[in-house]
Amino acid sequence: MPVGTQGSVKALSPRDLEEIGCQMILANTYHLYLRPGVEVIRDLGGLHRFMGWNGPILTDSGGYQVFSLGALRKITEEGARFQSHLDGSSHLLTPEKVVQIQEDLDSDISMVLDECIPHPSSREYVKASTARTVRWAERSLKARKKSAQALFGIIQGGMYEDLRAECARELTPIPFDGFAVGGLGVGEGEAALNSIGAFTAGLLPENRPRYLMGVGRPEDLIFAVRCGYDLFDCVLPTRNARTGTLFTSRGKINIKRAEFSTDPRPVDESCDCYCCRHFSRAYLRHLYQAGEILAAQLHTIHNVHFYHRLMDKFRQLIRENRAGEELDTVL
Repeated sequence: MPVGTQGSVKALSPRDLEEIGCQMILANTYHLYLRPGVEVIRDLGGLHRFMGWNGPILTDSGGYQVFSLGALRKITEEGARFQSHLDGSSHLLTPEKVVQIQEDLDSDISMVLDECIPHPSSREYVKASTARTVRWAERSLKARKKSAQALFGIIQGGMYEDLRAECARELTPIPFDGFAVGGLGVGEGEAALNSIGAFTAGLLPENRPRYLMGVGRPEDLIFAVRCGYDLFDCVLPTRNARTGTLFTSRGKINIKRAEFSTDPRPVDESCDCYCCRHFSRAYLRHLYQAGEILAAQLHTIHNVHFYHRLMDKFRQLIRENRAGEELDTVL
């Protein structure tokens, strides 16, 4: 899922996303709640109409954004109290309010409010936070009014396998429509990400979607698909595009490098995206060096296309029962 934090995937129009073959995008509850305000979006017909996107939308709960505010937030049993990063105003997000906001946004998949646990954290802190996340999830389900909008629970537990298992035992009997795994990709390192990610995937029901939140390096996706995860989001393809880093079938390239100043080749000769079909590396480097907006647009088209073709390959291998042995060959 490309990340459209504020109701827009940066540098791409909905038409671009459709042409790439995007199946679903992610938008951010925290940011849309603060600006333009959920009432504005609700009264204008909901988030799909507001942003002109006809496909599915997943809205996250805003828990990670509140976590990133550091000293500007305080977590209590009631919810997450924080100061807006825009104007310093005070707000309280409760599990019930987060469900209501997402129902007003009218997204297709909503997430319960959870606490994204910092790393490193003491076992005592992680245990208390994870237990609170479970209680918040139970409150979220009780607050739900729109049965047509899917609601996902979120497994926390930090880097402790027993706490992850305890959280899964508490949450998976609850009739959520899917389950997400949070609290990874927060600086724990690749070994811990893979270990805890694989362990937690094995705790989740196979008959409901499994969503690994915020993880998105291509090599991480290969590992996670092998573990059984189904949904992913990450800012990497769009953020890297804006800084001139492009993903290819032969690894990443930095288009800012002087070696590309006269290079007539496309970014990736095996790619059929709009960018690669029409423009050379030399032209893309020129656009970037000149500060042209088109650079961000073309780079983002390429990176998002690369990620979607990667997922296409995963799906094909799964259909052919070849995922276990050949996933590593897709890059």
